[in-house]
Amino acid sequence: MALNVRVTNFAKQCLTQCKRNYGVSAVLMQKSLDPIQQLFVDKIREYAQKSKSKSELFVDADASITKEYNDELQKAAVMFGGSKGADMTEFPKFDFPEPTLDPINMEQK
Repeated sequence: MALNVRVTNFAKQCLTQCKRNYGVSAVLMQKSLDPIQQLFVDKIREYAQKSKSKSELFVDADASITKEYNDELQKAAVMFGGSKGADMTEFPKFDFPEPTLDPINMEQK
């Protein structure tokens, strides 16, 4: 009797697993993509190829975009007190001197 229940439960679990695996494998085995998805994937691959081949800051940037970027860096330098020619993309280095403290007299009078 107990063996019959175990076999029945095992069969139900196997059937459930087969249904789940079939559902997942159907999606994985599908090779045709939606045309919009395919276009998106192609553009990502094209961008990755261009970014690897060029050592510039921006991919497919013309002179106006580079000039605008440099102008924004100059504006930030003026706003936040950067000196002329300072690299505003670098994190600032802070130097906090150790304050001198008065000695505390712990003796009670």
